[in-house]
Formats: sequence, C-alpha cells, structure tokens
Amino acid sequence: MRIKALIFDVDGTLADTEEAHRSSFNRAFEQHGLDWNWSKAEYSHWLKTPGGKERLRACIDSKTLPPAEHRALYERVPALHRSKTDIYARLVHDGQVPLRDGVRRLLDEAASAGVRLAIASTTSRENIDALLSVDLGEGAVRRFSAIGAGDEVRRKKPASDIYELVLRRLGESAAECVAIEDSFHGLTAARGAGLFTVVTPSQWTSGEDFSAADLQLASLGSCDRPLMELEYAFGVIRKWGWRLKSTAVGEA
Repeated sequence: MRIKALIFDVDGTLADTEEAHRSSFNRAFEQHGLDWNWSKAEYSHWLKTPGGKERLRACIDSKTLPPAEHRALYERVPALHRSKTDIYARLVHDGQVPLRDGVRRLLDEAASAGVRLAIASTTSRENIDALLSVDLGEGAVRRFSAIGAGDEVRRKKPASDIYELVLRRLGESAAECVAIEDSFHGLTAARGAGLFTVVTPSQWTSGEDFSAADLQLASLGSCDRPLMELEYAFGVIRKWGWRLKSTAVGEA
C-alpha cells in the first residue's frame, strides 16, 4: 500500500518549539505587567490544554480571584496572545527553533516520491508560516498541499476536527494518509479521523500514553530511509492490524 499524503503536527513534531513558546509567554506576561512566570514543570501542565488562548484562559481559571478580576483578565487574553505571538515570531526568525532530527529528509523524500504534504496544527497560521519560511526557505509554504491551523476549527485537538478539515482540503481518504504527531492529544485527534498515526515524542510529551499509536519512533532521524520504511510499516499494519513500537522501523 502506498501513502498518498503525510500530515504533520507542528509544535513538538516538525520542530521542538515549546521552549520558545514558554519563553514567549513569560516575556509577554512581563510586558503586560503580570507577575506570572511559567516554569518548565508548569508549562508541561498547561500544554495539556491545546491552544495558546485556551492555555491562558485555563491559567486564569486556576487563580482564586474575585469575579471582576477574572473578567478583566479574560478581556486581556487577545492582547496577551498577540504579544506572545509577536515575540515567538522573532525567536523563530532569529533561528532559535530548528526542525527536529530527520524532518527535512522525510519532507524531501516525500516530495521526490510524489507523496503530498500537509499540516494539521492547533497553533496559529502565522506561527506555521514563520516556522516554515525560516527553517525550509522562501516558498516553503507552497510545498504543502493543505494547511489547517487551530483557529479554523471549532474544537481543537484531541477532537478530530483539524484532521477532518485537512483531509477535505487534500481530497484524500484517511485510509491512505499518515499523521505524524508528538502528543497524546494529537494522537487521539488523528486516530479519531481514521488516520494511520506515527508518534515521535518530544521532551515535553515523553511520559504520555502512546499505546494507541500505530508506530512509535524516538525521532524521524532514527530511519535511514524514512519514507520507504514508513511505507513498509504502513502496508504491514494496514494489512495485518499490528502496531509497532520501536526506536527505528527496521528494528520493529
């Protein structure tokens, strides 16, 4: 069986972006006169809430404050998130958010083999475009046949909405496409859309439950020929219903 399209998550999957996001949130808090500062442990907790604005609202919900102060903070969320996005974009443009190991090679192999590329992410389109243009060069966005960003759907991951949107834009069947994710929420969303799902955990998600994944890899760099080996695993698992858990496809 041949793969028709590879659909990538962005944060933690295409690139290890989360430290840059954490730093950007903290700098935005400082700019807006808030005495909040998310440690790595705290940020790991807030990552369980998909979406930047949603993360901010969840943080506000966690605070014991009078109702009027809660409302005032909710009203500040759009401006806080705008500042955070601008700071993050500068970090990306400064080259501080490189692609994860093996990603570039897989993208190049897929393009050469005629396998379409797509993105299904809960992050903003601005963040996606910035990352692609810096790490893959001018015109990189055009390498992707479909891009779905978080604000385009009503329900974010773990709901399957973003994957269903991207599949409609691709015009492909879920049975012939592969989702590449790094988190439990992403895995749940991809499987909810009926996709074959590969998980490459990041430092932020390594303790999550990926038992439902079709294939687990330490990274895409663990494969010598990632597309060929993914297609082999895809064919075997689609035919026999197996699940592979390995640091490299060839070792499964």
